[in-house]
Amino acid sequence: MSEQTERDGEYEKHGGFPVYRHDPDNGGPHFGRLVEALRVVQDLAVSTAPPPEATLQAAEHAEALAALLAPYTAPEGHYPAGRSLDLPGRGSLLMLPWTAERLGTEGVRARGVFRRYHMGGNGAAHGGVLPLLFDDLFGSVTHAYGRPISRTAYLHVNYRKITPLDTPLTVEGKVDRVDGRKTFVSARLTDDDGTLLADAEALMVVLLPGQP
Repeated sequence: MSEQTERDGEYEKHGGFPVYRHDPDNGGPHFGRLVEALRVVQDLAVSTAPPPEATLQAAEHAEALAALLAPYTAPEGHYPAGRSLDLPGRGSLLMLPWTAERLGTEGVRARGVFRRYHMGGNGAAHGGVLPLLFDDLFGSVTHAYGRPISRTAYLHVNYRKITPLDTPLTVEGKVDRVDGRKTFVSARLTDDDGTLLADAEALMVVLLPGQP
């Protein structure tokens, strides 16, 4: 979920979501550095074959890092991950490391790459990460359009070509039409030559008051 604004008083009344607001500090001066370091660790964790002694040392470091961060666990909506709009993936390791270039009622455009962590096989992005990209984009599309909090009712992805790793790509999405609580959206994923790699369509449904 992207930045919570004050423009829609109904926004907070739909579902059990906390109020999300942009973290203008991006979690402080070192949070972006931490997120990028963790992304590199993710890439290495799925692409290296260290000897047992290195694996042991890495595990000890990972356990020490977990112990360092554990005391600072915060409630949903009160940590910078997911709210740092200026960072790739809004500072969330779950989200793909893409950055929005356009965010408005006319649609959303984002740029980014699929990294080694996202590989499915034979140098291509895993098919399962494309629905994640589109689903996250559609959340931003409906929010930027001014719709209240919605959930995905269905998401259909057409895989047109193999999606490469470590290649700058663009994803663009928009609202096609609105019918009551229903928001119909679509998006396209292309490379810098304009080649269509995948497209998607989805139905986003506005939550009822108190609906989780």
